[in-house]
Amino acid sequence: MSNPRRVKSVERSVAETHEEHRSLKRSLRTWDLAVMGVAVAVGAGIFSVGAEASAFHAGPAVIVSFFMAAIVCGLAILCYAEFASSIPVAGSAYTFTYSTLGEVLAWIIGWDLILEMLMAAAVIAKYWGVYLGEAIALFDLDVATSIPLGPLSFDWGPVVIVAVFTTLLALGTRLSSRVNAVFTVIKVAIVLFVIVVGFMFVDPANFTPFVPPAQEGPEVGSAWTQSLFSWATGADPSMYGVFGILSGAALVFFAFIGFDVVATSAEEAERPERTVPRGVILGLAIVTVLYVLVAVVVTGMVSYLDLAALDTPSLASAFELVGATWAARVIAVGSLIGLTTVVMVLLLGLARVVFAMSRDGLLPRALSVTDARRGTPVRIQLIVGVLIAVIAGFTDVQVLGDMINIGTLSAFVLVSVGVPILRRSRPDLARPFRVPLSPWLPWISAAACLWLMLNLSTETWLRFAIWLVIGFAIYFGYSRRNSVLGQELAADAKSGLRAGGDGLRP
Repeated sequence: MSNPRRVKSVERSVAETHEEHRSLKRSLRTWDLAVMGVAVAVGAGIFSVGAEASAFHAGPAVIVSFFMAAIVCGLAILCYAEFASSIPVAGSAYTFTYSTLGEVLAWIIGWDLILEMLMAAAVIAKYWGVYLGEAIALFDLDVATSIPLGPLSFDWGPVVIVAVFTTLLALGTRLSSRVNAVFTVIKVAIVLFVIVVGFMFVDPANFTPFVPPAQEGPEVGSAWTQSLFSWATGADPSMYGVFGILSGAALVFFAFIGFDVVATSAEEAERPERTVPRGVILGLAIVTVLYVLVAVVVTGMVSYLDLAALDTPSLASAFELVGATWAARVIAVGSLIGLTTVVMVLLLGLARVVFAMSRDGLLPRALSVTDARRGTPVRIQLIVGVLIAVIAGFTDVQVLGDMINIGTLSAFVLVSVGVPILRRSRPDLARPFRVPLSPWLPWISAAACLWLMLNLSTETWLRFAIWLVIGFAIYFGYSRRNSVLGQELAADAKSGLRAGGDGLRP
C-alpha cells in the first residue's frame, strides 16, 4: 500500500528543480531578494493602514501594534529562512509543508497561498487604479479611469499595470527584478521625504494617552464584524485598550504580507542557502524601521480622535489636518509608485506557487512547462495575469482584504510547525541557516500567528472556511489521483505485490 500521508522527500524536491522544461533560471542575489521584500511590503498600506489602526483600534499605541506585527512576521520569516536554505525550491510554504506534513496539508497551504496572492494582487491592482485616478485629479487632468459598460464598470488602470508586469515577468525574472529595484528606490525615497516633513508637525501632546482607555466599538452587536476571539468569548466589540493594540496588530499585519513571496523565489536565487535568509531578514528590517517611523509621524501630527472622525483616515489626511495640503500630491505619487512594485512581486509569487503545484501534478502538469531560453513559466504567468486583471478591472475587491491576512497567517502557522517536525524526521539534513532556540521559537511563532488569526473577523473566517471546502473538493476530485508522487507510490506498490513483496517501500 502507498503512504497515506504522501510526504515528498527533500532530495526529490531538489532533484525536480533540474527537470527538463520544468526548471527555473537562478539569477537572484541577496540584494535582489531584499529589494523584493521591501517592494512587496512598502505599498499603499504604509500610507493608510497605520492611520486606520490608530483611529479605530489602538490610538498612539499603534506604534506597539507595528512592533508586534513585525515580531510575529520576523519569527515566521526565520522559519521560512531555515526551510529555504535547506529546500531551495519554488513554492515556499507549499513545498516546505509537502516535505514535513504531507500532501494533504501541502495542498491546503498551497490553496491558501493562492488565496492570499490572488486576492492581494487583485486588491492592490484595484487600489493602483484608485490612486491613479486621485493622482490625475490632483494634477487637474481630465482623464476618466472608469468606463461604464452596461451594468458593469470597467477600471482600465488595474488592467494596464497587471498587463505591463505580466509581460516583464514572462520575459525574465532578472529583467523584472531590475525594474522593481528602480521603482523601490524611488518609493522609499518618497517615504523618507514624507517622514522627514511629517516630523516638523509632530506635537508630543498627541501621544497622550498613549494607550487610550477601552470603549465600545461602533459595531456592537454585530457578530460578523467582531473578531472571532471576542465572538467566541462573548466579549463586546471594543476599541482601544490592550485588545485594541492586539486587533491593531492584526490589521497592520497586512502591511507585512509578502515576505513569504520572497521564499517562493528560492529556486531562482543564486546560492539560496545564503541569499534567501539574508535577503528576507534584511528586507524585513528595512520595512520595520520605515513602518514605525510612519506610525510615529501619523500619531504625532494629529490626535487619533481627529483621525477617527474621518471615514477613511490616511497619512494624507494627517497632512491635510495640519494644513500641509501640498503633501497630498507627494503621497499620491508615492502611493502609486509603491503599489506598482507590489503588483509585480505578487504576480511573481502567485505564478511560482501554481508552478510548484502543477509540477507535482496537483494542478494540470501542462501549466508547469517553462520557456527554454528565459526559464520562466510563461503559460502560468499569462493565465495568472489575465485572471487578476479581470477580477481587478470589473469587480469591487476591497471587501476581501482580510482574506489576504488569514491566508498568509495560516501559511505562517504551518511553516513554523514544520521546522521542529523536519528537524526530528531529518536530523541529517544540511541546514545552512537554523532558527535559534528551536523548537521554542517556531512554536511561539505558530502560536502568535494563530492569535492574530483569532483577532480577524468571524466573517473572514466564514469566507476562509468556504474557500477551504472548495479546495478540498478540487483535491479529492482531481489532485489526489493526478499527483505525481501518488502515482509513483501506487506503481511501486503494484510492482511490489507482483514481485510477491509486501508493497512497502524500503
